Amino acid sequence: MNPEKPLTAMLVPFYLGEHTDLEGRKIQEMWAWDFEALECAHDYIQWLFPIAEKSTFNPHAPVVDEAVIEAFQSNPRLQQNLRRSLSVMLRFYGLQCDLNETGKVVVDKRDDYPIQKREWVCLLDHNYLRITRILKCLTLFGLNHEAQAFYDCLRQIYREDRDQIGRETFQYWTDAVKACSAV
Repeated sequence: MNPEKPLTAMLVPFYLGEHTDLEGRKIQEMWAWDFEALECAHDYIQWLFPIAEKSTFNPHAPVVDEAVIEAFQSNPRLQQNLRRSLSVMLRFYGLQCDLNETGKVVVDKRDDYPIQKREWVCLLDHNYLRITRILKCLTLFGLNHEAQAFYDCLRQIYREDRDQIGRETFQYWTDAVKACSAV
């Protein structure tokens, strides 16, 4: 038996708020975490933003399969919950997702961005890996507009702070959006 299969089967019920992750946490609890909890816990991001690749850092992270991808792409409630997870992480980064006057999805800086920026815009920060995962997950599950809007905002942040973010990190973000949206 593939040990990843039970974890994969847990993803949709977890995302619907019906079951917990391996640590006994429901998604609603994660959404309510404060910034310190979001920064210090390292095993939740794979549950909020699952992808089709094994995690290098969390051997107990779920890996999505075609059935999970199809469920997220076709179920409005799962998509709504994924948008809520995105909103939580954007707020952590000092960002927000909205619709502009023409109805296009945009991600912009919030008023608290200068404060939040100090927590993640720095050399070799683990949040850069989280951002790559978020971008991959959004595009994999069909939220391409949100992924592109987040990427566009990140591109602007990179222009302002390329010495802190680095070209290699920005290339990972670019590849995450390009690779997944081409699938």
